[in-house]
Amino acid sequence: MPKFAGTQILRHAFSTPYVFSDHSIPAPGARDDRAAASERRTNAQTDGEPAMIAAPNIDIGHLKNDFRGQLLTPSDPDYDAARKVFNVVIDRRPALIARCRSPEDVTQIVNLARQHGVVVSVRGTGHNVAGYAVCDDGIVIDLSLMKDIQVDPAARTVRAGAGLTWGEVNDALQPHDLAATGGFVSITGIGGLTLGGGLGWLVREHGLALDNLLSAQIVLADGRIVTASSSQNEDLFWAIRGGGGNFGVVTSFEFRVHPTGTVLAGVVLHPAKTAGDALRHWRDFEATSPDKLTQGALLFHFPDDPSGPPELRAKPVLGMGGVYSGSVKEGEKVLGNFRSYGPPVADFFQPMPYNQAQRMADFLWPPGLHGYWKSSYMEKLSDAAIDVVTAHFSRVPSQHTVVVLEHNGGAMSRVPESATAFGHRSWPFNFLVTSAWSDPSEAERNITWTREFFDAMRPFLANSSYINYIGDEGIDGLRGSYGAEKVRRLAAIKAKYDPTNFFRMNQNIAPASAAA
Repeated sequence: MPKFAGTQILRHAFSTPYVFSDHSIPAPGARDDRAAASERRTNAQTDGEPAMIAAPNIDIGHLKNDFRGQLLTPSDPDYDAARKVFNVVIDRRPALIARCRSPEDVTQIVNLARQHGVVVSVRGTGHNVAGYAVCDDGIVIDLSLMKDIQVDPAARTVRAGAGLTWGEVNDALQPHDLAATGGFVSITGIGGLTLGGGLGWLVREHGLALDNLLSAQIVLADGRIVTASSSQNEDLFWAIRGGGGNFGVVTSFEFRVHPTGTVLAGVVLHPAKTAGDALRHWRDFEATSPDKLTQGALLFHFPDDPSGPPELRAKPVLGMGGVYSGSVKEGEKVLGNFRSYGPPVADFFQPMPYNQAQRMADFLWPPGLHGYWKSSYMEKLSDAAIDVVTAHFSRVPSQHTVVVLEHNGGAMSRVPESATAFGHRSWPFNFLVTSAWSDPSEAERNITWTREFFDAMRPFLANSSYINYIGDEGIDGLRGSYGAEKVRRLAAIKAKYDPTNFFRMNQNIAPASAAA
């Protein structure tokens, strides 16, 4: 059976990232070129008279002596690049982008926005499915410059700035043979993923990213800088572990990390035409798989790349695989029967450092595409559900689209439901359609296919979703993600820490008085 472990294009082999969603299909806004209007870069060292921003009229001149970061207005050359997010459909024009370097910078911008009554959005890496990282006419608090990281190998902890990606965190941990749990792909930011849950390649052995969160530094709506942990602001600590960015700007995270050096990771590929039988075999294998193994299955088109096997190039395939975090020798035994089934047309499993394994799937979700997502948990993966998945993928309109079936459980499901705001730990499978296309004129065709696919799957879906995989679905979506009781508790905590709903560019939970 051929092995192509060295093939460049499958350094990356499989997983689930973050793109766009149901409400994220606005008509593209006009992009006026303002770069020639000014060569000036407004930053912390700007001299001269107080600067003003039009629409709304905000005085930023008084920030110049204390603000350590960079301030970008629509007339700055870097403005257009700074307002772009992963979802190219999102085309919003904030009045100010404040690239902060410290919690004190964030406090200044929070106070400025509050004083002027303008909307605020918070950006880590801009991967949020709904494009919440950027707003129209308001202020973007951009945390991308906040990349401080401190590893304590003895304590097995890491303190990470909110601008870091999971790849950057695990790159810092790898020399110590340690790993953090969050992130199926390396380019996702730690902030949004953790605050909404934090699935990743170690989820079955060590739980979600938020299950490993020890403390967080947060700037509140009134500008105060506080710490949330099991011993400080405990209600806030409960809420941020699943409740998203509703309660403040998290500027740094302290995580518990785990001994993880070399892992056995990769994917086996089967032709799409035999995907039904292969998925059934995978489902049955996963029913007894150990917690050290986190896997998923996905349908996609193999890249049209000369370095790949000729029989696979640009062909629809089923990929099944993931990461075994125990010893490589042990993993070979655990995965032996699974890898030999079929047999597959290619086997890309190989020993590798964990930080390399986290990059396996990056190529499947590149930036620069239009996209539309639909997702829901599943109580089980039945034969009938598998038939619907394979039938609809056979008619997929775009070769950029990836359909994902995640297998969760393990350590994630053993955490008590009441321990964090995160909801629905017990569902064993997650169904996700990540439709993507390059030609804007293909939007209607791809969106229609996705909606029809999701509708056909409804009989097999739970009435609940992973909050990081959905768009703005209103109170019904929140109740589906958290449950009604947790929504009520989150609304009460929101009323305590953000009574005016200052932080509302998110999966918004209104303060209790407004939510009643």
